[in-house]
Amino acid sequence: MAVERLIIGTRGSELALWQSNHIKSKLSVLFPQLEIELRIIKTLGDKILDSPLSKIGDKGLFTKEIERALLDREIDLAVHSLKDIPTQIPKGLTIGAITEREDVRDVFIAHPKKSHKSFSDLPQRATIATGSLRRKCQLLHQRPDVEIIDIRGNLNTRMQKLEQSDWDGMLLAKAGVKRLGWEKSITEVLPYEVMLPAVGQGALGIEIREKDGRVEKPIRKLHHESTALCVNGERALLRYLEGGCQVPIGTYGRIENGKFRLDAIIGSLDGKRLVRGHIIGNQSDSEKLGIQLAEQLLARGGKEILDEIRQTSSSEQQPEA
Repeated sequence: MAVERLIIGTRGSELALWQSNHIKSKLSVLFPQLEIELRIIKTLGDKILDSPLSKIGDKGLFTKEIERALLDREIDLAVHSLKDIPTQIPKGLTIGAITEREDVRDVFIAHPKKSHKSFSDLPQRATIATGSLRRKCQLLHQRPDVEIIDIRGNLNTRMQKLEQSDWDGMLLAKAGVKRLGWEKSITEVLPYEVMLPAVGQGALGIEIREKDGRVEKPIRKLHHESTALCVNGERALLRYLEGGCQVPIGTYGRIENGKFRLDAIIGSLDGKRLVRGHIIGNQSDSEKLGIQLAEQLLARGGKEILDEIRQTSSSEQQPEA
């Protein structure tokens, strides 16, 4: 029996709604007979906006409540930024499709009233806003004099905060900025040598119930195999390192000259130590290569960095006596 109606679970942020409507429109073109509804579900990450992401945990911060609705059959599929989907997915669920990737790089958005427009032009002790430990680590590695301001909220909120502040600029993912039509605000696209992106950055993941052929069949039309190959290598690396929002890990996989290349970093919270490496191999081995690169980074000092971060995180979460 052909599917006639689908309910898409989504967060309520402007970017999440753009992403879900994007998938809805793609499916509507492919399957005009489909009735598609969006259902907004508030996640823990949406409810707690006054704390840094690294302080409130990172296991399913933006997905757990949506996944519960999926398991309870209240929705048929969920559209996520792939970088928000933990590498360990709840039993009974799977990523049914991964969309073609947008530009994976991070961008610098300078304060509109400041004269400097690029990261390299920043004055001494400049103030930069970001909610990401990954970005903070790589920023401080390049410029230890910079002061980092933690920032949360949707893109409109962040842009407003920047304009009303005395900050020198902020860092965001180019994909989200572009999708919401704010590209004109970008003053510099940061090269990979300065800023490696988050795992899966720029791609969307469509999560469904396992063995749900009714839903799997239509959404497979949106699957982009080469993107999936690359991000699966990134996710294998992250899974092996057991990383997340609380750990500064950056990585980027792509196809170059017919081969799969994966670059990655593990960094300390203060940016003083950064272990960086890359690996090249057959495309079909992307996940194995991700694990191999993770092992190499751990052996070259990454293990000590991660152990220290986890020890610090654990002690901070201990209740007061």
